[in-house]
Amino acid sequence: MQQAHAQGIIRIAAPEDATAVTLLINLAFQVEKFFIDGDRITLDQVRALMAKGEFLLLDSGAGLAGCVYVEKREEHAYLGLLSVDPAVQGSGAGSRLMTAAEERARSLGCRCMDLNIVNLRDELPAFYSRRGYSHVGDAPFPPDAPTKLPCHFLKMSKTL
Repeated sequence: MQQAHAQGIIRIAAPEDATAVTLLINLAFQVEKFFIDGDRITLDQVRALMAKGEFLLLDSGAGLAGCVYVEKREEHAYLGLLSVDPAVQGSGAGSRLMTAAEERARSLGCRCMDLNIVNLRDELPAFYSRRGYSHVGDAPFPPDAPTKLPCHFLKMSKTL
């Protein structure tokens, strides 16, 4: 899968992309420093995710502009770690990655896309709602992730 766009190419990550993906996710998720300390993900965690699913990358030619994780789970797909380099946020990169992730899930035979967002990220429900996702429930935040503020996940889903 490789799609050309005016502002880069979307492609499936290869194992040699793992370090760049880790750096990009941690850069993009610095916005969460107000409620959680430390990096969002480690290189080992990225490699483990690559073994279960795949990262779609928005490659600008000058480096990674964004990425998103997609994992097939029977007739559903899970989307996570939507990450856009802060230097290009607001350019439509996140929307392009979402569209590519949904297309990829459909191509894998999935009928729904599921995702979790942290309730403290006030801007995220509206972003995903505009893309057709609905709030379908809540889930606890992982107990091994110490937080500065109480939080939980909002579970959202969309029929593809």
